[in-house]
Amino acid sequence: MAITLLNPEGVPKTDILHQVSVATGSKMVFIAGQVAWDADGRTVGEGDFAAQVEQCFLNVATALAGVGGSFGDVAKLTIYVPDWTMDKYPLLEEGIARAAAKLGVTPTPPASLIGISAGFTPDLMVEVEAIAVID
Repeated sequence: MAITLLNPEGVPKTDILHQVSVATGSKMVFIAGQVAWDADGRTVGEGDFAAQVEQCFLNVATALAGVGGSFGDVAKLTIYVPDWTMDKYPLLEEGIARAAAKLGVTPTPPASLIGISAGFTPDLMVEVEAIAVID
């Protein structure tokens, strides 16, 4: 595995994410923001934030599999949420947990959550981009 996840002393620890990832692989992979579309471009989980988060994470994993990687190779995530409020947080965790269960992983790389004014289209409630490093 090309990624080692850490929580160094002196840095706040969180329940769901590590603060640092150390990459030792040889191939960097940059995954464009993934939205809740299936392979045919249809919106998955319209109006269901947790379902859309799940689909975004599954799309990241699918993109990585296409280049010989897996979700375990993710070094950094950025999550964009239109009109972010903290009441969405439990649904964010639920969507991540559902994707993790399907993928058989615990996705805990460092991540940034950024509230934005609007998404790509009004029906898309979240977008997830990733940076991965593959051996």
